[in-house]
Amino acid sequence: MALHDPLHTRGPESPAPSDTPPGATPAGPCGAGHASGRSPQDAGHTTAAPSDPSPRSAPEETPRRAPGPAETGPTPAPARPTPGAQPPADPGKPRRPGPMTGAAALTTALLLLALLSAGTGAYEIPLPDVLTSAQHRLGLGGAPLDRVGESVLWNVRLPRIALALLVGASLGCAGALMQGVFGNPLAEPGVIGISAGAAVGAVAAIALGLTFLGNWTVTACAFVAGLVTVSAVYLLSRNGGRTEVVTLILTGIAVNAFAGALIGLFVFFADSGQVNQITFWQLGSLAQATWPKVLAVLPCALAGLVIAPFYARRLDLLSLGERPARHLGVDVERLRLALILVVALLTAAAVAVAGVITFVGLLVPHLLRMAHGPGHRFLIPGSALAGAVVLVAGDLAARTLAQPAELPLGVLTALLGSPFFFWLLRRTRRKQGGWA
Repeated sequence: MALHDPLHTRGPESPAPSDTPPGATPAGPCGAGHASGRSPQDAGHTTAAPSDPSPRSAPEETPRRAPGPAETGPTPAPARPTPGAQPPADPGKPRRPGPMTGAAALTTALLLLALLSAGTGAYEIPLPDVLTSAQHRLGLGGAPLDRVGESVLWNVRLPRIALALLVGASLGCAGALMQGVFGNPLAEPGVIGISAGAAVGAVAAIALGLTFLGNWTVTACAFVAGLVTVSAVYLLSRNGGRTEVVTLILTGIAVNAFAGALIGLFVFFADSGQVNQITFWQLGSLAQATWPKVLAVLPCALAGLVIAPFYARRLDLLSLGERPARHLGVDVERLRLALILVVALLTAAAVAVAGVITFVGLLVPHLLRMAHGPGHRFLIPGSALAGAVVLVAGDLAARTLAQPAELPLGVLTALLGSPFFFWLLRRTRRKQGGWA
């Protein structure tokens, strides 16, 4: 029996050369072709194929196995981010501060401004004395100030600070809601005539000499007139069971013009003393702040500020557009009606006790949106905090910049807000490439 050389012997599992499909690589001992990871020494155990002068075709150069992800030509799709994971930071873009950081910064700024405002004025009160008096009133020790200091601190400055906080928070929150409802960063509560309607009620009470509620007559008339005005705007702009944003804005413009005509008519028939009172009220001021006024605006402000954050998620969905929001389960018409009522409650209460104070509802939400993004979960409470900061700082500036005189707060906010509004218009127009 003849002995065969094992190097030239095919086992029972080795296919013959004729059995190999065209273009396939002969399998080695591991049966994996090029992917088997054979060493160069194993290549000598393979029978050499006769040389073929013809060029190899493309299918013969393609391995039989499916190419892995690293061998494919197109770039693989990025993996989905893990829920809760932070996206990678763009080195070329500054990182936005988080919501908690922003809220902590605004709260700290508000506390510092309140303490500074409590001690600053014609009658200076050092900061340690302010803290000592507050501890004494809270029953935590400390000692009271002298009679004049206690009266100035607790009967003049602290009611003014509390009223500025409530009015600023109401106007800032109302501005954020309005911009979310209209889907436009240029919107503010005055767009739908709330401020103008409240001004008509107050001017009518002053010019007609109404005193049926005593010192609360002007405040009550302004509040009721603001609510009536926004209700009229909503009803006039409603058609076929729906209310369109453009119709609301145009109706608000018409109502603002009509309210301005009514104010001018009341001023024409008022005497000189009433004209001075109307002018002072329209300019906006917190000079007549008292604890009863703070208690009067507190229920409306707290109700609006507590209700508003519950609509944050639906406002985020509405920012996608009305049709996508409806497909996602948002009742757009009911949402718009509810938020307009909340805005009317906040704005009418603020205007009734402080007069017409403009640009807070426009400036504050837009600055926060630029700093922290458009998410309403932070934007609504953040606008309330930032509005309080702006108005407390504005009131401090109004009563200290021109001592012993006092600047009207509404004039000061308009002087600062008008250039910002002009810059915002130019920036929006430049980004959109025009209005057409």
